[in-house]
Amino acid sequence: MDIEYKRVILKLSGEALSGDKGHGLDDEVINNICSKIVEISKRGVQIAIVVGGGNYWRGKSSTMIDRSTSDNMGMLGTVINALRLQASLEEMGVDTRVQTAISMQQVAEPYIRRRAIRHLEKGRIVIFGAGSGLPFFSTDTTAALRAAEIDADAILIGKKGVDGVYDSDPNINSDAKKFDYLTYIDVLNLGLGIMDSTATSLCMDNDIPLLVFGIDDPQNLIRIFDKEKIGTIIR
Repeated sequence: MDIEYKRVILKLSGEALSGDKGHGLDDEVINNICSKIVEISKRGVQIAIVVGGGNYWRGKSSTMIDRSTSDNMGMLGTVINALRLQASLEEMGVDTRVQTAISMQQVAEPYIRRRAIRHLEKGRIVIFGAGSGLPFFSTDTTAALRAAEIDADAILIGKKGVDGVYDSDPNINSDAKKFDYLTYIDVLNLGLGIMDSTATSLCMDNDIPLLVFGIDDPQNLIRIFDKEKIGTIIR
């Protein structure tokens, strides 16, 4: 079940960047996460990041405006997060490129698959902002899509408040059981809310392994590449 991590997608929720605030950005938390990403990059791992925008706006939760507009607002929130990550990573000495699925060339590059792969090959970190550029698709689906497009070895899903996949919420149920390994079908059949069903199906169809781990302790990123057994592997 071991996976060789040479090129990965790191999926971060917007909430993971907000720390205990629950909204906006926490500089200390972001710098801590970025320092671990830099350490991994310097080991020669090619890293692309897909970041959510739930610390600003979550499109599907709006009831006052139409879903397309709400999702567009959420996609713009992901760009703010992408630029913030880029600022910390470059301050730490790693070349970084933000590519957005919505054209905004004064701010970032447009998403171009071949260019993204070339950046990775040159040792740059690539951050994908603005989701897929389409409403009704989550950043989970974006992570699965980009992983398939750039031929990533795995998607690393950094979860806030949990250290893997459980059969129920461990923050509510002290008897919740943690899974070490699951299949995609397990995830779909058991209704485990790791990724939405579209993203899970896309990973299954393209045989992309997932590793779900806790991002509250960013050192877990290092543990993954030190081959320690943490989190939950889905494949």
